[in-house]
Amino acid sequence: MIDNPCTIPQTKSWQQALKQVVRDPAELCALLNLDKTWLAGAKQASTLFPLRIPREFVALMEKGNPHDPLLRQVLPLSEELTPTPGFSGDPLNESLYNPHPGLLHKYKSRVLLTIAGACAVNCRYCFRRSFPYRENNPGQQGWQQNIDYIKQAPNINEVILSGGDPLMLPDKQLAQLHESLCEIPHLKRIRIHTRFPVMIPQRIDAAFNHWFANSPLQSILIFHINHPNEISPAFRERLITLREKGVTLLNQAVLLKGVNDDLDTLTQLSEALFDTGILPYYLHVLDKVQGTAHFDIPDTMAKALHQGLQAELPGFLVPKLVREAPGKSSKTIIA
Repeated sequence: MIDNPCTIPQTKSWQQALKQVVRDPAELCALLNLDKTWLAGAKQASTLFPLRIPREFVALMEKGNPHDPLLRQVLPLSEELTPTPGFSGDPLNESLYNPHPGLLHKYKSRVLLTIAGACAVNCRYCFRRSFPYRENNPGQQGWQQNIDYIKQAPNINEVILSGGDPLMLPDKQLAQLHESLCEIPHLKRIRIHTRFPVMIPQRIDAAFNHWFANSPLQSILIFHINHPNEISPAFRERLITLREKGVTLLNQAVLLKGVNDDLDTLTQLSEALFDTGILPYYLHVLDKVQGTAHFDIPDTMAKALHQGLQAELPGFLVPKLVREAPGKSSKTIIA
């Protein structure tokens, strides 16, 4: 863990914390005592993909260390502006599986609803950093079309709420959508993909627990945590009720150069996740979205790291090493 953390700010609610996110590269550099040489590149890259970091997450970073693994995930760099062959704005061809605004149907038995067009944090490696959210954010008025689509497809038994980050929406709206989904007889599961509570633990509050943890559907919460330093005591505490209610807690991580591309970090991540009640699920290789090439590592290295995890950990703590490829019926396991 870090030796010199910032003071963690006290916020009254997740809504207040969201309003106080850091958006200015100069402020971020000042908060973390970063050398001003990082500022020019950060300003340049943030014009392409804005800087957005909750102060709670900044508080977990080591001051004066531009290579802090948490900072590296969110600090804009000039490398993002260099076009790279083989990288694109839509590496997964998601536009081909988008029958209605806000709905992606890539896999047979499940659909994904992009119900929010923003996140609590802008991760620099985001595979949807160029996603057309404006055209895929129908809001409550457009939800009914997607609900009707699911009703008419009895092979769909699971709905994934995604985005952006679905927890950007107020719980009142989420509960209304959830209630409509619960009325569809062939649905078994509701899944939420989120990074929000890792950034702002207050997001898992009584209102969220009320509708999600007590769902008649099987409830699955999948976090996105790449490094053990992201797991704060405040985050751990917020998961207690969810675990007690039987919510399934899983994690998806992305292999990132300079963040978690070493065996010790990945081993610690799996152990820390399980200590928190979260099961490691997937370890993704990087989706090749333009502007993220500096995070990429070769498949040979990814395979070696995964083999190392198999030697270090019991099988239930070893996430599946996968790639998401356009047109495939499922994630592709990298052997």
